[in-house]
Amino acid sequence: MTTMHRILKRTLLSTIILFTAACSRPAPEAVDIDGNSYRIVRAGAMTWTAENLSVSRFRNGELIPEVRDGAEWAALATPAWCWNSNSPENGKKYGKMYNWYAVNDPRGLAPEGWHVATDAEWSMLSELLGGEREAGGKLKAVQGWAEPNEGAEDTIGFGLLPAGARRDTDGEFMEPGSYNRLWTSTETSDKAAWSRSIGYFDAALRRGKANKKTGFSVRCVKD
Repeated sequence: MTTMHRILKRTLLSTIILFTAACSRPAPEAVDIDGNSYRIVRAGAMTWTAENLSVSRFRNGELIPEVRDGAEWAALATPAWCWNSNSPENGKKYGKMYNWYAVNDPRGLAPEGWHVATDAEWSMLSELLGGEREAGGKLKAVQGWAEPNEGAEDTIGFGLLPAGARRDTDGEFMEPGSYNRLWTSTETSDKAAWSRSIGYFDAALRRGKANKKTGFSVRCVKD
């Protein structure tokens, strides 16, 4: 083999290795306008984000106001976000919490090509995972919750953490550790929308109505 042949062979081999590495490295499937990327999971015919949303702008680039003051939060009927206890460290772990006015804003909260999960999609996910009494456990992360973290299996990699919530009445926080509350994009009245709740003490994924002023986490589904 000539020197030129050896050089060409090495070049070809290097190209193949680089191409193979690039193909085997999955591109982020959900990237918001701030550049945050989110892990994804498949559940039946649906593709979900496997992390809570943490975007600070709508899809058109306009800012969503951060509201720290409790009384101001409770009085709002316009979009807002917050970190639990106004702590950026909580934000890194649990994502942001939003009122429902941000969820429903026509400027778009979810990443391009995605939407905030509907009540029907949450119900389908629940049925896929054994129904309301069991589905919460199959979504919960096996670590990071208060004991006993009943039923936690995280069977599909949903990785749900106890992000807590923010009350609609006074803007006070339900601190992280024991519960998570999540919005759907489906309203039930002028003042309320459907949500889901999960606790450390059992495996249930509960469906309930919540005041639109409440601060909850958000998960998205691919269009």
